[in-house]
Amino acid sequence: MSASLELLKIGLLSISDRASRGVYEDAGLPALKAWVAEVILNPVEIDARLIPDEQSEIEAHLKQMADEAGCSLILTTGGTGPAPRDVTPEATLAVAWRVLPGFGEQMRFNNLKYTPTAILSRQEAVTRGRSLIINLPGQPKAIRETLDGIFAAVPYCVDLIGGPAIETRPERLQAFRPKSAVRPPRA
Repeated sequence: MSASLELLKIGLLSISDRASRGVYEDAGLPALKAWVAEVILNPVEIDARLIPDEQSEIEAHLKQMADEAGCSLILTTGGTGPAPRDVTPEATLAVAWRVLPGFGEQMRFNNLKYTPTAILSRQEAVTRGRSLIINLPGQPKAIRETLDGIFAAVPYCVDLIGGPAIETRPERLQAFRPKSAVRPPRA
């Protein structure tokens, strides 16, 4: 079965001043890698990076992952709160070709089940060319809860922007595509 699945290039960008300086170990990238391995069936090539909360640096990495590395899906973690150094949403919007507000709305709505501070989150989702960029919270538990709440729509979104067909483990998370939009497996 895996021979017919397309290679999926995923960019993982953990944004944290302290973790990037080595003050503490980054937990975002391991959480993202574990979730991807647990849910996505496609063969995956991961481009993982840990950087500080610097808007110009975030923008540069997002552009490079989308435009040069060819990542169809880019997941960021951290820097989405209201603190002065939290600039991930600003950087994401600065590189966006299109904003997908439904993702941010759903992420906040879903996370309110777990914490009342979900309303403080400024998560965004955008497209840049054939890349879908999604901002996630910084804590591993919140990363998992957020992805579980929105990822069913991600494969179809990636289809629509010209990316590879993402397949998920149906026993873990069922991707949704309209019946008229289901793509046959590619050789």
